[in-house]
Amino acid sequence: MTGFSATPLLDIHRIYFEPAAEAYARGREILARFPAAERIPVESHWRIPDLRESDPGDFLRPKREVLVLGLKKGLACRPNGRSADFIAPSTSNGCAMACAYCYVARRKGHANPITVFANIEEISAAIVRHAARLGPKPAPNQVDPRDWVYDIGENGDLSVGALISDNVRELVAVFRNLPNAKGSFATKWVNRDLLGYDPQGRTRVRMSLMPASPAKLLDVRTSPVAERTAFIPELHRAGYEVHLNFSPVVLREGWEAEWSELFAELDDVLPASVKDQLAAEVIMLTHNAELHEVNLAWHPKAEALLWRPDIQEEKRSEGGQTNLRYRAGWKGRWLQRFLDLLAARMPYCRVRYAF
Repeated sequence: MTGFSATPLLDIHRIYFEPAAEAYARGREILARFPAAERIPVESHWRIPDLRESDPGDFLRPKREVLVLGLKKGLACRPNGRSADFIAPSTSNGCAMACAYCYVARRKGHANPITVFANIEEISAAIVRHAARLGPKPAPNQVDPRDWVYDIGENGDLSVGALISDNVRELVAVFRNLPNAKGSFATKWVNRDLLGYDPQGRTRVRMSLMPASPAKLLDVRTSPVAERTAFIPELHRAGYEVHLNFSPVVLREGWEAEWSELFAELDDVLPASVKDQLAAEVIMLTHNAELHEVNLAWHPKAEALLWRPDIQEEKRSEGGQTNLRYRAGWKGRWLQRFLDLLAARMPYCRVRYAF
């Protein structure tokens, strides 16, 4: 196992683990990396009463101090069509960061700390088999003109996951050797270890950005926006394809000026080599009542931006949840205004999808 950078994000005191994970080399490596941590065996990485019943106001401590180690059971690649052609079986879920709008399922408990899966070889083999069955991509689409793209970080941030194990490094190596597929993940964390993974253009990093002012309130425990933008050219020089993830677009007084300023900063920072390959996805805020209640217990100031029933309405999601989204009649106008601002300042930035 390679060395890992020191980080203020993690100070692991307790590891809940499925005993079967110890049969895998990656599981043993992770346990050995935190020798002083208390170890608590659990039947399932999803069902941990200690986490679910913890103090909802103490939201950040378990994200910093708790790690869950388990096995990924379902190894199917699911169709997507937005960020990627397929969602790959995940090597982790949960996050040490605490973005107030995060949609990731909180099934382990209110804080949803990181779970790492030890069976990386099985996960990687499933991706390789799936890509082999597909063969060459028959036609370009909005995801990619040439390759099948697999989202490998749907339920967490792999830049943070790479602080814990070599799972992310090994995924990058898998796609480096696939002739018809590339990996993709979004991130809000600057992890310089990624620069040594040698992706050779076969992994796409989607840098998630919003204006610095709302990010200070909403992007809790993430890298500052200025550090993220400065990291983009370095990622590209290291061999990554780099796209932008403008997400979420949170509407408030002055939002147009804030985003215009961010676009100007990007235009100044990004070299021509990045601009020539640049594309973005744009996602307007989605919220829900359950997350609203969670946030009120630990970060109520964020809800002044996120919980806006005066301009939001209920809508049933594809997964069956009742979410709050900006009102249909106005959302389209605001989204078009956003795209107009982007095109005016960064006309080279292709928008792959926006909703």
